[in-house]
Amino acid sequence: MTSIDTSFATGLAVQTATRQTGNANLGQDDFLTLLTTQLKNQDPFQPMENGEFLAQMAQFSTVAGIEQLNTTLQGIGDGMGQFRTATAASLIGKSVLVPGTLVRADASGAVSGAAVLTEPAEAVMVTYSNSVTGALLHTQTLGPQQAGQIGFGWDEVPASLVGSRVPLRISVTAAGGTAGSTPLAPSVYARVLSVGTSADGKSVVLDVEDKGTVNANAITSFR
Repeated sequence: MTSIDTSFATGLAVQTATRQTGNANLGQDDFLTLLTTQLKNQDPFQPMENGEFLAQMAQFSTVAGIEQLNTTLQGIGDGMGQFRTATAASLIGKSVLVPGTLVRADASGAVSGAAVLTEPAEAVMVTYSNSVTGALLHTQTLGPQQAGQIGFGWDEVPASLVGSRVPLRISVTAAGGTAGSTPLAPSVYARVLSVGTSADGKSVVLDVEDKGTVNANAITSFR
């Protein structure tokens, strides 16, 4: 039998044994066994070409290196996920800025929030109402404002609403722009109740009072 026939027969035997063990893929250990067997059975006067085997060995080494790198990166990713969760947990009990019109006063009787102006305004009006009864509680008129984010707040919420934790409803209106009087979508500071992970486990989420689940990556400000 020639060296080529011997190599083919040996390779067939190894692949057959591999299938019998339930592994349909030729792994690096199987390949090395095949190579060693062929080297032992080659014709010393007509040695087989080894360039292809060396290239295949290099390919196996590359694949093994990539697998090891992926494992390392996965470990780093898991560690970063745990770090993000631990960092987000420090927000429990604090207030984060989230879009919404409902806000509850803190223990000192204060509420605060922000709105974004797309163009300068001659004035900005903020109203605070009882979200249950609809009664108007307070109105603020801010002076001329440039485009961008503006902050607002009220620190004299009635003690009865502070104690009962009744939410206030915020309304923000800009006046004097090209569109005249324009209602704005406010954001308010709301308390973080708990921290968890998303359903796919890839991101950290916050359970925010009156707002439900909020992705931690969407938080830009807290206090």
